Amino acid sequence: MNGVELLVKKSDEIGANPIWITEQQVVSQLNLSQAMDTLERTLLSEAQGKAKNLSKTHLMIAKNDAMHALGASVSDSGLCGFKTWINVRGKSETIVSLFSTRDGSLKAIIEATALGQLRTAAMTGVGTKYLAHRSADDMVVIGTGKQALPQIAACHIARPLKRLRIFSRNPKNRAKLQNCIQDQFDFDVINSASLEEAIEGVGIITLITNSTEPFLTSKMIIASAHINAMGAIVPVRVEFTTDIFPRCTIVAVDNIQNVKNLSSEFSNYYGKENNSWSDVKTIGQIIAEGTIRSEDSDLTLFKATGMGLSDLSIAIEIYHRVIGSKETHKTPERIKFHPILK
Repeated sequence: MNGVELLVKKSDEIGANPIWITEQQVVSQLNLSQAMDTLERTLLSEAQGKAKNLSKTHLMIAKNDAMHALGASVSDSGLCGFKTWINVRGKSETIVSLFSTRDGSLKAIIEATALGQLRTAAMTGVGTKYLAHRSADDMVVIGTGKQALPQIAACHIARPLKRLRIFSRNPKNRAKLQNCIQDQFDFDVINSASLEEAIEGVGIITLITNSTEPFLTSKMIIASAHINAMGAIVPVRVEFTTDIFPRCTIVAVDNIQNVKNLSSEFSNYYGKENNSWSDVKTIGQIIAEGTIRSEDSDLTLFKATGMGLSDLSIAIEIYHRVIGSKETHKTPERIKFHPILK
């Protein structure tokens, strides 16, 4: 074979050929409410030591463009995986790769743009469920990009809304989002002309921007509000000022190490020493401990930079729903070869 020897071992000896799961299959298999339930169960497993994260890493390739990679393992499922993508001028084509922890075989490649939107929104929904005031029924979303609508939907599941305000710097984007919301939901939607108008008196504040300058300050926010800070996922991005922290009775994050590495907001306030982060809890800890926001809490804050476990929990659920179905897309059989050395 011209110096190339076919290896005896083929992929089907360690498992069936991997499957390819499309965006259409992802959205047809799991809705947002189901994604929130799935994520909440997995976060509890993490708190119980049954699931682990691989710390997120990134590489800036331009001023506001970055490569990203993260991963996780869920022991009970026998699966681990990675999510990788590159964000260029707000556009990305994300994939998740799933592997068996029992034999190392590749199980699936999942087109993960919608999966990522589900995961990000589901994380916000879980944070809002546990940390927002139980009577909160008005919300503002700052940012009108592709993540905004799923964020709104998740908060509406956690706390049924009566009124929503939206704000971003682009009036056309605000109007477009307003139309999308009104097509799907029956609560009041207000297209706010200014940030101050949008924030005034609101009980749930969700930030989902790519801002590189802080815009939300403590004096803008009423007592009893809850803040979801979801947009600043690399150190060059910042959404709020550090004077918010002293008012918070609960500060929660998706993953402490990732937030240490990636959030300038948190690192500027807490520093890098581990003991200074003692008041910060993961949302998994909040769930496991049954933490309940007190009625007299001033502010609560939930920060997520993304972690492998949240993506993997959704990916595993979708994989189990798709595997064996008639619409499964098999990848070519993998046949291993030795490299040509001379």
